[in-house]
Amino acid sequence: MAEGKEEKANEVSSDELKKMERIRKIANFYYRRKDIKRLIFEESRNREVVPRYYEGFGRRPDMLNYENDIIGWVDKGATSFHCSEERWSNPSEIAENNANELRIGWDLLLDIDCKYLEYSKIAAEVLIEALKFHGIKNVGIKFSGGSGFHLGVAFEAFPSKVNDIEIKSFFPNGPRIIAAYLKDLIKSHLADHILELGTVKEISERTGIKFEKGFDPFEIIEIDTVLISPRHLFRMPYSLHERTCLASVVINPDQIRQFHPGWANPYRVYPRQFLPKPEKDEAKGLVIQALDWWSKHHQKKEDEKAAKREGRKETVLKDISPEKYPPCVNIMLNGMKDGRKRSLFIMLNFLRKMGLSQDEIESRVEEWNKKNAVPLREGYIRAQLSWHQKQKSILPPNCDKPYYKDIGVCNPDGLCARIKNPVNYVSAKVYFASNQKPLKGKGKGARKTAKREFKEEPEFRPMRDYRYYRG
Repeated sequence: MAEGKEEKANEVSSDELKKMERIRKIANFYYRRKDIKRLIFEESRNREVVPRYYEGFGRRPDMLNYENDIIGWVDKGATSFHCSEERWSNPSEIAENNANELRIGWDLLLDIDCKYLEYSKIAAEVLIEALKFHGIKNVGIKFSGGSGFHLGVAFEAFPSKVNDIEIKSFFPNGPRIIAAYLKDLIKSHLADHILELGTVKEISERTGIKFEKGFDPFEIIEIDTVLISPRHLFRMPYSLHERTCLASVVINPDQIRQFHPGWANPYRVYPRQFLPKPEKDEAKGLVIQALDWWSKHHQKKEDEKAAKREGRKETVLKDISPEKYPPCVNIMLNGMKDGRKRSLFIMLNFLRKMGLSQDEIESRVEEWNKKNAVPLREGYIRAQLSWHQKQKSILPPNCDKPYYKDIGVCNPDGLCARIKNPVNYVSAKVYFASNQKPLKGKGKGARKTAKREFKEEPEFRPMRDYRYYRG
């Protein structure tokens, strides 16, 4: 019996040896190609780079000083190269006590990990659609070399500061929050697309996962959030994958559905840059919206407890007249000269919370667009309406976010100072319209009496508690 186990162990080690010899043979040829060597070196600028020697990673920190450093590592047995999401002024000097000083930025890297390539393709397409929805046009995508994809947005797409947060130092919390927000945003949309390939039962039989609480796409697909950490590494573009011997090739976003692993054959690849050059502040809207979502996400339990403690029921908003809308929304509805896309984003979320039907929203938006100094393209508006219809209803950005001031619609009245969101403004007006006592008598004395009674009315006190309202 012992001899049988020993023979099996030798067979396993023999198989591993064959795999190691195969990948090293391919690596020895592949990384000597001038175009591959040049691109890997260019992608390594201001990044920590660590080689992998099949059985483990090299020392850290390390970096590439010259193109031929790649060949030096390959000659020592390196089979792949991994680099940091963070950018550094001097990667070779990184230590725990100086990381914030040396960090000059970071790229947003979304790692789609799934055993099934067709599901990974769908996740990549839906994520790119979500990024485009937030105004991001320049997204890089590459095959992981296994069965997933890496999506990237260059650091230059982000503003230097958002809400007094210095973006270059906002790592790893920044990309974690953005990734978590995007996961929440696309969940239902992603599930619908996956279910087009088969029923829940068929997917369960294939994956071996029992979806006891309904189909959750993130039980078969993982978009890396928790593993995003300081000095987090990812496989470099055109680096080889030890298990498959395929290259981590860059592809066009519109070629995702047609992609085949044969495109990543190391003997056939033609390298190109991974992260396209973005426009200035291209990702500003994404960061603002993600931070706003995060604050609401973390306060949800507190809000529910507060509502329960006060014994209040959530105000149902329906058939609300524009007279009860906050000043910022009415300014937007009168037409915009600048900030039309951001206004559309705010209004779509706001109007859904007002209980309007999709047809009513479309009618309001069409009327609004005619009032704009330069109307938005009909195709763009249709795309936004379609996207919002598929997503779950969320609150518009809070009043303390820069959205409203940036587009010049923040014109607060007396009530604005006491609420945190445009939807809360309407809720407060509806509440007081239904709870205020009628005036007694006539003249100045009557108004003073009514004012005193109104202040003493217990129902007035929950005004402060509208900060807990979730809409």
